[in-house]
Amino acid sequence: MENLRVPPGPGAPHGLIIPAGELQEQFSHASGPGGQGVNTTDSRVQLSLDLGTTTALTEVQRRLALERLGTRVSGTVLTISAAEHRSQRRNRTAARERLCELLREAIAPPVIRRPTRRTRGSHRRRLAGKRERSEIKANRRRPGRD
Repeated sequence: MENLRVPPGPGAPHGLIIPAGELQEQFSHASGPGGQGVNTTDSRVQLSLDLGTTTALTEVQRRLALERLGTRVSGTVLTISAAEHRSQRRNRTAARERLCELLREAIAPPVIRRPTRRTRGSHRRRLAGKRERSEIKANRRRPGRD
């Protein structure tokens, strides 16, 4: 197994390199279709990384990752499963890609939305729509005695 390279992104401008020794892979039988080899190959991959002890993350990144991935983490260990392909090699690649994406999203700084004013045109369109709807409903009423 080789080191896992996480491409650069927000929160990790130079990317991350997770040493191969910190990743744990387990293989088991995958359920579902697989033909004759379904009972003979261990194609499902479970890739685990201990976020609490990994040397790839800084303390700030570690805190963000543990906070944001709280529901997916057991203790401090993040486990990814991949069983969508029939071959073990493709499942290993899928699990590694999924782990990269999860880590990139978890360590990215939060996006702060600045509130903006609505445009004058959108305000006019909204009021015109409300007026139209009001007229439609008013026309449903029984006419007055006048």
